[in-house]
Amino acid sequence: MAGVPGSRGCRGGRVSRTVVIGSGFGGLAAAVRMAARGHRVTLVEKQPRAGGRAAPVEAGGFRFDGGPTVITAPFLFEELFALAGRRFEDYARLIPVDPFYRIFDAKGRWFEYNGDFDDVAAQIARWNPRDIEGYRGFLEASRAIFQKGFVELADAPFLHAADMLHVAPDLIRLKSYRSVYGFVSQYIEDPFLRRCFTFHPLLIGGNPFVASSIYAMIHHLEREWGVWYAEGGTGALVDALVRLFEELGGEVRLGAEVTRIRVRGRRATGVELKSGEVLEADRVICNGDVPQAYLSLIDPEHRGWRNSDLRYRKLTAYSMSLFVVYFGTDRQYRDTPLVHHNIILSERYKGLIRDIFRAKGLPRDFSLYVHVPTLTDPSGAPPGHEAFYALSPVPHLGSPTDWERMAPRYRELILEFLEREYLPGLRSHIVVERTVDPRHFRDNLNTYLGTGFSVQPTLWQSAWFRPHNRSEDIDNLYFVGAGTHPGAGVPGVLSSAKVVERIIAEEEDG
Repeated sequence: MAGVPGSRGCRGGRVSRTVVIGSGFGGLAAAVRMAARGHRVTLVEKQPRAGGRAAPVEAGGFRFDGGPTVITAPFLFEELFALAGRRFEDYARLIPVDPFYRIFDAKGRWFEYNGDFDDVAAQIARWNPRDIEGYRGFLEASRAIFQKGFVELADAPFLHAADMLHVAPDLIRLKSYRSVYGFVSQYIEDPFLRRCFTFHPLLIGGNPFVASSIYAMIHHLEREWGVWYAEGGTGALVDALVRLFEELGGEVRLGAEVTRIRVRGRRATGVELKSGEVLEADRVICNGDVPQAYLSLIDPEHRGWRNSDLRYRKLTAYSMSLFVVYFGTDRQYRDTPLVHHNIILSERYKGLIRDIFRAKGLPRDFSLYVHVPTLTDPSGAPPGHEAFYALSPVPHLGSPTDWERMAPRYRELILEFLEREYLPGLRSHIVVERTVDPRHFRDNLNTYLGTGFSVQPTLWQSAWFRPHNRSEDIDNLYFVGAGTHPGAGVPGVLSSAKVVERIIAEEEDG
């Protein structure tokens, strides 16, 4: 295996065998890290294409990012290639996005920001000049949270209660018991600006009025390393990681659905595929949704109370799901206020978010994230065309919503709104369209309740309280991805692979 150290990943003189379930960014990163350690790695993926949530949607000459669209902390990709003695820039290219986001209120007025304080201050002054100093205070406070929550803890394992007790004083000092909205409100008084600086938890499946203020670090993370777009879309990053993995000697098995993790005593012995084939392994790393994996892939007799049906069916709070319309038009929209990343907030904020997370039904109003990648990378559409992605947070499948009946209606509401407010004549110019709702996340991505981001990021579902990166019940079963520590989002799932490698390295080194 070219570029792989030969002294690691051996058990009793033979190469250690690792099976990775799922090819999202977390699974790909874990597979690369294990292959770079000298393991013989097989990555199995249910879908016909690698990527998980990051797999692209392609139709009629258009290319859409299937899930994640915002790339931050690019060094996390760079270090994966450096592990194998490669250069990331030889495999993929990132393009900076400025502004990071443009955020619209219900009347179409907008606020945008980037990593430059003076630019952001000028934007704040348009809404409330008094909030400029408040924003300066918010940056200082969020810097301390970023240093502790991301720099120090994002790739640190939390396998024992003592790990949590060790950091508890810092978490108390940083007031992590406050919500993101409560934290920001200490510094920002304008109601709309409060919304602009508290939407970030929604990007990882969290409720800004419940999510711990630790997640206020996302704003600082963006300022630290910028916001980027991968030329060719996030699918290009998937392809780059698959290429790297295969160059390291790894095997990718597509269309290979895992139906069971085989366990003997306290050890996983391999996985069973839907085809009936058994892949034996010395360890299993699961990039599948953690609750769904425990509920459907591991027999109950091999699970303790922390991973019981009771915990995941009754005691766990889950993220919302998503409704997404991908559409391509036969004209370009370059004379509208829309930029690459847009967030359009409804008149309601707290009430809408409350309704979504309570999952009692589909609210009548909505907020949107609208992605227009062809403004940065025209290769995503045929010449003279435009590619769009409109995403609305919606309740997960614990809600009684009948998506068979509601999906067409909801799609029409979204497109009618965009045509009326932002994209004149839109529906007469759509030439390609695809729609996904919570059923897609349940049926194709195997998430429990069709959630978009797995376990909700609350204080009591973070760090040690979150599903662990190494199973408490099965000694050689590990988890990466959105549902485990440190959480959802591209930096989170890439960091989860670092956590797992760190755990395995400590085990191998004795």
